[in-house]
Amino acid sequence: MKKYILTLLISLIIPLELFAYSEYIIPGGENIGITINSKGLTVVGFYKVNDKFIGKETLKVGDIITKINGIDVESINEMSDLIAQELENGKVSITIERNNKEIETDLNIIKENNIYKTGLYIKEKINGVGTLTYIDPVTKIYGALGHEITMNETNKIVEVRNGNIYESYVNSIDRSADGTVGSKNATIDFKSTLGTIKENTKKGIFGNYQVDLPNTEVVKVASFNEIDLGKAYIYTTVDGENKEKFEIEILKKEEKSIDTSKAISFKITDTKLLEETGGVVQGMSGSPIIQDDKIIGAVTHVVVDDVTKGYAIFIRTMLEEGEN
Repeated sequence: MKKYILTLLISLIIPLELFAYSEYIIPGGENIGITINSKGLTVVGFYKVNDKFIGKETLKVGDIITKINGIDVESINEMSDLIAQELENGKVSITIERNNKEIETDLNIIKENNIYKTGLYIKEKINGVGTLTYIDPVTKIYGALGHEITMNETNKIVEVRNGNIYESYVNSIDRSADGTVGSKNATIDFKSTLGTIKENTKKGIFGNYQVDLPNTEVVKVASFNEIDLGKAYIYTTVDGENKEKFEIEILKKEEKSIDTSKAISFKITDTKLLEETGGVVQGMSGSPIIQDDKIIGAVTHVVVDDVTKGYAIFIRTMLEEGEN
């Protein structure tokens, strides 16, 4: 009897864990501003001090500085203060992460005119814009972009220490043309925080939506089998803060790519959107795709040789990642 009851409990618990997200969600389409404060300080380049690249003597582009003399650092100001306090014989001991390994080494410092120079260009945060994909109305977990955020100088995914999404307004569009991808030009309102950023993964950015939910109807989450070739729509913002609905055509779906950001292929067919953007542009990533009143995915990539075409991630792939 005990064994039977235990088995029954397990069978009841597992489905709840596997399907934690809601089957009806709020579709996005709004432009958002993004700020991610990274874990540690990333080395993105070097400059000469006394005609020497002193930083290159021990560090490489992409190294992440995590400690100075054993003390955690999370900002450039903290690093500067620790160097001023701990400097001995022109060096400080630092801990770095390189290729997922922790390494302890020394950083050479030169003091000129009471200024400590490291020879390093360092980044502690990333700012950008993208498109909100969905909000789960029950958990208030949101997803956006449908792909990872990388640091341009290192092409590595940014590890999140903390971050936020903000209201954002599209001012203009640099149009795409075959061979050249355009972009949304947007202003971020850093006084209007919408939510936190908890994760930055290959399937998007995720966090908690912290303001009142939009007064928008929810849509059903589609299964992969429900996706049909043919007409669909994307919700995105190309002017100001108002999202609009634009027609596209689903060209292909790849079940073998269901867990990637290229599970669905599409083409923009809406003449108004093509006139305004030329095709898929940077900042459109995360725009939700709706077909037959169901949300099926989100825009992720553009085909550079034919900018009217792009790729999308399957919506349940994002939802599952957001719940992890």
